Amino acid sequence: MLASSATDHLAGYLQAIQSIGADVGVVRGSFDRERRLPESIFKKLADAGLFRLWLPVALDGPELGPLDFMRVVEAAAALDGTIGWLVGNGGGMSRVGGYLPNKTTQPWFQDTNAFVATSTVPAGTATPVEGGYRVNGRWPFGSGSHHATQFMGLCNIKAEDGQERPMMCCYFAREKVTIHDTWHVSGLRGTGSCDFEVRDVFVPSDHAHGFLALHPTQPGLLYRMPTVLVFRWTVATVPLGIARGAITTFKELVSRKKAAPMAALLRDRETVQATVGRAEALHRAGRAFLVEAMTELMAATHGGGNRLDDAQAVLQLACAHAAESAVHIVDMLAADTGALAISESCSLERAVRDAHAAAKHVAMSPNSYIIAGRRLLGLEPLH
Repeated sequence: MLASSATDHLAGYLQAIQSIGADVGVVRGSFDRERRLPESIFKKLADAGLFRLWLPVALDGPELGPLDFMRVVEAAAALDGTIGWLVGNGGGMSRVGGYLPNKTTQPWFQDTNAFVATSTVPAGTATPVEGGYRVNGRWPFGSGSHHATQFMGLCNIKAEDGQERPMMCCYFAREKVTIHDTWHVSGLRGTGSCDFEVRDVFVPSDHAHGFLALHPTQPGLLYRMPTVLVFRWTVATVPLGIARGAITTFKELVSRKKAAPMAALLRDRETVQATVGRAEALHRAGRAFLVEAMTELMAATHGGGNRLDDAQAVLQLACAHAAESAVHIVDMLAADTGALAISESCSLERAVRDAHAAAKHVAMSPNSYIIAGRRLLGLEPLH
């Protein structure tokens, strides 16, 4: 029964993304101009349930498995990088329902438009007070800020005894937050990933939870997996989706374009055929590695120990490799497209910008190669 339900959810989400495609095509130009998602598109995504992919079953959510989540985010990113990024972030942050009490999160997600914007930069301070914390901070990269109903800021604990405390995830209602218009960037412009700030805001203890030392309120595997790795997954699935969309665009382009009026179609050139073959190989290899790494992390979460440590290092490696593969794919396709690929009317131009922007995220940092390499060499991890 559960497997059937999960299959139905997945099919529904993929169908919803496909149906939204025509609407996105009409307003896509505004993504760059306004540097945020149009309200009409946000509402369609929210109504389709794409911002609650990891909401627990106990809260009437689908609680998708990580691999089904990946398929949904990839499909959204193939449609548009901004769409994929916000589905990954919004759908991913609905997992907050697995860490806070039901009485806290249930009212949040009764709102169809619920969206949790977040920053995992520890740029806030939380001072313990009776019943909770007093929080101050300004966080960068709050993707979806303009539409968010809740915000999460990662905070260092400022205790009276001066002793270091584990970092906390603190949640604030929209009316408590000031959004700063800082999102002036090259790629993923429509994500509206602005700074957000709170000053002397009281956060009740049941609106906060640990960042690394997790105490899930729901039993699902998703909520017991290492939170940093789960967070990486929500965005690392985006670049390959962008690359998949670019491959589709390139194939359509070369199937109808000629280098000159009397020349053959571009698809008839062996160099173009080789480019498509290489792009497909890179994409499938990067995706297969991501799937393998996540499958092992899910299995290793049950046992812990060295196997879990190894699985975490390999997933970091897979995320970085997927991003690099995606960037290589879009750059290669754009190079073979020629001057057309620098035109804003060509979706490859946007795919190049979006893939490069996504790959800059810390979740896909090249530092992951160092972390994994040290472990493979038997060296102590860097601190």
